[in-house]
Amino acid sequence: MTTADDNRATDPQDTATGPAPGAPVARRSSAVRTIGVVALATLAGAVAGALALYGMNRLPGNAPQGQSVASVPSAAPSGAAGDPACAGTVERVRAFAPLAKGELAALALASEPRRLPPLTFTDASGKPVTLADFKGRVVLLNLWATWCVPCRKEMPALDHLEKRLGGPDFAVVAVNLDTRDPDKPRAFLSEIGVNSLAFYADPATKTFQALRGVGRGFGLPTTLLVDRDGCEMAYLAGPAEWGGAEAEALVKAAIGAGRADAAGSSSAASR
Repeated sequence: MTTADDNRATDPQDTATGPAPGAPVARRSSAVRTIGVVALATLAGAVAGALALYGMNRLPGNAPQGQSVASVPSAAPSGAAGDPACAGTVERVRAFAPLAKGELAALALASEPRRLPPLTFTDASGKPVTLADFKGRVVLLNLWATWCVPCRKEMPALDHLEKRLGGPDFAVVAVNLDTRDPDKPRAFLSEIGVNSLAFYADPATKTFQALRGVGRGFGLPTTLLVDRDGCEMAYLAGPAEWGGAEAEALVKAAIGAGRADAAGSSSAASR
């Protein structure tokens, strides 16, 4: 039996003079789906950008054991940051290469002369500081942020290393890259009892971008061992146990490796 409602639902005149009753609902559903797709795409873009900086998409851990600096994936051609004046650094690194083991097995030792690009950040008072300001000291440069879990775990170890060896021959320079709330990293370091490390910050992340430009900034934490003249001695993409005996032995060897040269240069300059 056909009802009046059935006739209205199938009446050709209804479809000829306007959209079917269900069309507005369909348009609304389509719009909702479109908005959802756009929102997901925006979120995916934001996550991808974050991962590029955090390094989670390319740095699941340290570099493979035994990997050299030259074979670490680079964003720039090999030798882009090369400097013949750093050739002596490569020779000195070979002397303590056997110490890159255990917790430091992933440390990539310099196999070609490389000078780091100019790096600028600020100290606790906001005063500009450059890596060149540490000339004459071996530097363990570490880039970190409070949103990087491995970085947070490294801070006590880096603080311990600075407490043990920091001085006129060596410094741990930990540069914070938090882009918001400058008080957050300070509060974090205070909460965990870090008191030997000097506070350095680079909220614009220019140090990270500069290192990435020479194939040394793929994620956080990023750590470089730099000699007294600004030449790269070693590079590590990812975390390590910097507060242990192995790290202390390696850093002591790095300090001693350049001490004679530094003394010789100082003596020559005084003549």
